[in-house]
Amino acid sequence: MAETFIHNRQLPVGSQGHLASGWWGMLMLIATEAMLFAYLLFSYFYLASHALSPWPPNGPPSLRIAVPGTLILIAGSVVMWWGERGIERGKTRRLIVGLSLALVLGVLFLVLQGSEWKGEPFTLRTNVYGSLYFTITGFHMFHVIVGLLVLAVLLVWAARGDFDANRHSAASIGVIYWHFVTIVWLAVFFTFYIAPRLG
Repeated sequence: MAETFIHNRQLPVGSQGHLASGWWGMLMLIATEAMLFAYLLFSYFYLASHALSPWPPNGPPSLRIAVPGTLILIAGSVVMWWGERGIERGKTRRLIVGLSLALVLGVLFLVLQGSEWKGEPFTLRTNVYGSLYFTITGFHMFHVIVGLLVLAVLLVWAARGDFDANRHSAASIGVIYWHFVTIVWLAVFFTFYIAPRLG
């Protein structure tokens, strides 16, 4: 008769950090999305260089909403980084706070961006500039919404206690995506708000 031995050990953690397949999957997703934004921004600068009339037609967009929105998005990345560092040390509550704050800041960014959209003197169909402006900022807003959904799922998992110092790859991968969203906005912000002011 064979004897059965039961070992009271935890299951293996699995791949972490750069060895996790999800990490590489997220990097590939970011690479493809970065190319999309690179093409869109190239289109903007190409058409701007060939414009026969003033570019932008109504002058550069106001910084009144864009600057606070930019600072809010950067703050969201900072609190996500802070939360991720917390879970690496086994501080689940710190991750929950970081995710919650990033969610609130992301929603606030969307509200500000929507408010700015409503106040623009042009539409998607007014001219080439308007088409580029709403297409590029719209694609970015879509990525922010996806990022908020990712953060919401991570927050639910963190609240359930699914993460600890050894098991937090999903949270780290989500943070990478949120940083990407912030970096893309900085490129969009420079393109639409700063570059026209530099001549």
